[in-house]
Amino acid sequence: MSVATGAAARPVRLGLRENWLQFTLLVVVNVCVGGLVGLERTTVPLIGSHVFGLTSDLAVFSFIIAFGVTKAMTNLAAGALTARFRRKQLLVTGWLIGVPVPFALAWAPSWGWIVAANVLLGVNQGLTWSMTVNMKIDLVGPARRGLATGLNEAAGYTAVGATALLTGYLATTHGLRPVPELIGVVFVAAGLALSLVVHDTADHVALELAQHPRPLPSGEDTTLAATFACTSWHDRSLRGASQAGLVNNLNDGLTWGVFPLLFTDHGLGLAAVGLIKGLYPILWGLGQIPTGHLADRIGRKPLIVHGMLVQSAGFVLALALLDRPLLAGVLSAVFLGIGTAMVYPALIASVSDHAHPAWRVGALGAYRFWRDIGYAAGALVAGILADALGLNATVVAAAALTAVSGLLAARWITEHPAEHRPKSPSAAAPRR
Repeated sequence: MSVATGAAARPVRLGLRENWLQFTLLVVVNVCVGGLVGLERTTVPLIGSHVFGLTSDLAVFSFIIAFGVTKAMTNLAAGALTARFRRKQLLVTGWLIGVPVPFALAWAPSWGWIVAANVLLGVNQGLTWSMTVNMKIDLVGPARRGLATGLNEAAGYTAVGATALLTGYLATTHGLRPVPELIGVVFVAAGLALSLVVHDTADHVALELAQHPRPLPSGEDTTLAATFACTSWHDRSLRGASQAGLVNNLNDGLTWGVFPLLFTDHGLGLAAVGLIKGLYPILWGLGQIPTGHLADRIGRKPLIVHGMLVQSAGFVLALALLDRPLLAGVLSAVFLGIGTAMVYPALIASVSDHAHPAWRVGALGAYRFWRDIGYAAGALVAGILADALGLNATVVAAAALTAVSGLLAARWITEHPAEHRPKSPSAAAPRR
């Protein structure tokens, strides 16, 4: 079955091979998305303490809180916005909002400007990352969702890690500002230009809706409120995915703020910290290509549960080997990166499995809301615990919380084949 693409009258088909060019363009766009947020991984916590003289860890981590809350809210809004705007329009808008970010990070006269830049960065990331992942899912159809999300997240997080490494090196040779931050101008320009070229995927969504084995009955409640409630709590598997996503990004937000301070306190320089902060997302990114494919073959749940436990072990290693800080940081980054690579595409694919195409964008938006509120939660928890009990206690708390999250995922998440997906958010609600 196919539909036509307007004036071009070309058939629309679902599949990675059938849509490889558009898929590849979207992969490159997400490299730029990840590169922009990667600007902050190594330098910004140190800018807060060394340039602006912040003494409270919570104050230093405030930029992550601003970023996480804004990105989470934008993720949630993105689902509703797709009912009024095309995905391409939202993608381009996200890039336009991100234009001031590298300039503000490079020349901010006060810490408040850094926090404000992270509000803009959160909106940018919420719109651009949401649209790239949704457009890829639209293109490939249900059979290759794990691989599609793995490739999308691999592109983004590999760019995050590579940029963290590069900024660490540039900070060592040119100082914390402005040179490391100005490479973000390249990411914004390239991302915006490519987004203008990418085709919208509305026809692919229409085709999947026509082919879906269980059509959505008229009158079913697919509102944002119903979808949010279903994804957050009513559907047992979606609840399990949402809590795991939150804790996963809580870990990222916590390490984003804590690790640069923890390892510099133990004698490491900027280049070594950049290596640790870069290695984590690079492994997270590249690892999602095989794990995304594996999620399509063995199922989502095994990767989610074991991935959370591997992350917990990463935090344990960070403290157990702290008398050798470089080894501790590298091994921790390896375990955190591999564990997150196992979890990330499997969670997105699991949420997609449990949602009808008519409300899938809303479900993904709700899931990504909870996942990315984890950035803010991680920074907030880290700041409070670090100020009260120290950085080491913060890492212990992260290890324990991650292990509990893995056990909850094991209890709540079930494999849910495509042909048995719920018809609507209200139809999914009774499953507890």
